[in-house]
Amino acid sequence: MAIAQKISGFISQASFIRKMFEEGVRLKQKYGAENVFDFSLGNPNVEPPEAVKTRLREIISAEIPGMHMYMPNAGYPETRAAVAAEVSATRGVPLAADQIVMTCGAGGALNVILKTLLDPGEEVIIPAPFFVEYRFYVDNAGGAVRIVPTRGDFSLDLEAIRRAITERTKAVLINSPNNPTGKVYDEASIKGLAALLAEQGMALKREIYLISDEPYSEIVYDVLTAPSVLAACPNCFIASSYSKSLSLPGERIGYIAVNPGIAGLEEIMGGLTLCNRILGFVNAPALMQRAVAGLQGVRVDVETYRRKRDLLCDGLASVGYRVSRPEGAFYLFPRTPIPDDVVFAAALQRRRILTVPGSGFYGPGHIRIAYCVDDATIMGAIEGFGETLKEFR
Repeated sequence: MAIAQKISGFISQASFIRKMFEEGVRLKQKYGAENVFDFSLGNPNVEPPEAVKTRLREIISAEIPGMHMYMPNAGYPETRAAVAAEVSATRGVPLAADQIVMTCGAGGALNVILKTLLDPGEEVIIPAPFFVEYRFYVDNAGGAVRIVPTRGDFSLDLEAIRRAITERTKAVLINSPNNPTGKVYDEASIKGLAALLAEQGMALKREIYLISDEPYSEIVYDVLTAPSVLAACPNCFIASSYSKSLSLPGERIGYIAVNPGIAGLEEIMGGLTLCNRILGFVNAPALMQRAVAGLQGVRVDVETYRRKRDLLCDGLASVGYRVSRPEGAFYLFPRTPIPDDVVFAAALQRRRILTVPGSGFYGPGHIRIAYCVDDATIMGAIEGFGETLKEFR
């Protein structure tokens, strides 16, 4: 075998999204892009706000000495200060620049956090369904994953988390609003989880950290807000990015925010900064660091995604699907009419509708539909969704 057996296995585990993407390319070449209804990728189709374009033009035209040189591995001090001020205002916990590390997106942030925290074999608890690459990130740091179920409405099951905690538990990793379900964990759940980790940490005489992956924290609907994990849990990290809030996924710019009350703060910040470097990220992109420093508080028009959510949910309901409207992010995770979600996704694919089987997110019996697409894609797919449902009834 040319590649490592473990990586070969990982390719198989991560294959659903990859296969759907490749199938989408093939179908678009054969039938034309307008005749393929691709809901497979969470790739924002809303353009960045005008303020982003203005800011980039200002930076590019400015004469800034050393603009493209290395900077401190944790990021430009002025960028970290700007991010700290915004996180303090929105999460209700006062942070300084020294509690921020700029990263290559939220994925980079998670890898840096896990590399800093985990000794070989230590465990990270993850509620399912979840973004499949979390497993690979934990493995990158030599850790092991313990998967726990959520409740029927995808809310946190605190008793399941309690039962999963062992002497090797180092962290719990949550994602709210959630990919793939769109669930926003409520304040009671977050506070209950924080209390549980504090209680179990005291019993084990070691910290159990909470890692909150929050790239969708500003994509929330219907007057909801995502509760502050920082305010609830002192031993907490936030991993976030501007991929969704500013529609900049290709620019790979994000950050880690660390609760100033965390145990061993100085040592942890040193570890995060070192791991940012030795994992090969070195530092977050210089141009985008300068850009986001002046874009705090700016975000895409969330109303656009809410309208797309409603367009999809209403359309699916009109052809017989039973759907619950997601509270955030831009994914719908409906139950399939048969237990085998892979078979159902394949049937949709025959009508040139591309979704991702829920099994790829450890949520079998569902499909993920990413509605960050053109309205025409949503409307054009409804009839095919209905025909496929009838096929299995």
